[in-house]
Amino acid sequence: LLTSVTCRSFRTKDEPLVIDDIAYDNENDRNADPCTSRGCMWGKSSDGKVYVPYVIAGHYSSRERSIIERGLLSFHDVTCIRFVRRTNQRDYLSIQSDSGCYSYVGRRGYSQTLSLDRQGCLYHSTVQHELLHALGFNHEQCRSDRDQHIRVLWQNIQRGHQLTEYLTFSNKLLTHNSNSSVSHPLCFPRYAFSGNNRPTMEPIPNANVEFGTASQMSKNDIDRVNRLYKC
Repeated sequence: LLTSVTCRSFRTKDEPLVIDDIAYDNENDRNADPCTSRGCMWGKSSDGKVYVPYVIAGHYSSRERSIIERGLLSFHDVTCIRFVRRTNQRDYLSIQSDSGCYSYVGRRGYSQTLSLDRQGCLYHSTVQHELLHALGFNHEQCRSDRDQHIRVLWQNIQRGHQLTEYLTFSNKLLTHNSNSSVSHPLCFPRYAFSGNNRPTMEPIPNANVEFGTASQMSKNDIDRVNRLYKC
């Protein structure tokens, strides 16, 4: 399902710079890791809850809106995060169908776009994935030990896809539960961007290990949110 996260590094006139599915205002913003440099967590209220206001654009159908709302509500029972419809709050998520699936990382201030394209992004896992970005979770950077855990089958990748820009791995890649995380950078399945219906990636040493198949948040994802926000 997470193959619906659009990989790109371009923007139209009215869109932010998007690398993979992370939005930035500009190239300098990308290089500075703004979430770390300015602080990006949403504030906690006196009742211990973290209220994150949102608006959902009117161009979604009722079925599409229900998918988005289900993703928002999925955080309520397992974390202290509460996504609430915006009234007059200054900072809020503006959920809309832009080009692809993307989000800024963490609280940015004022209105911040979270894009869930009607053509390919409206899956429960993808909604959760982008919301995790909005809460402050980024992808890991590419690691030098990637090739110890995954083999990229270059000959099978569609021409024009620079797949390795988006494949990020950690030592936990093939450990219990880590490959079922919707926030893990390896959100692409075995046949992602294949040009010949053959696999583009296979795990090492066991090529049969499943990955990139998460359909909802894992316990690891939930634990990370609760640790970050001290729920």
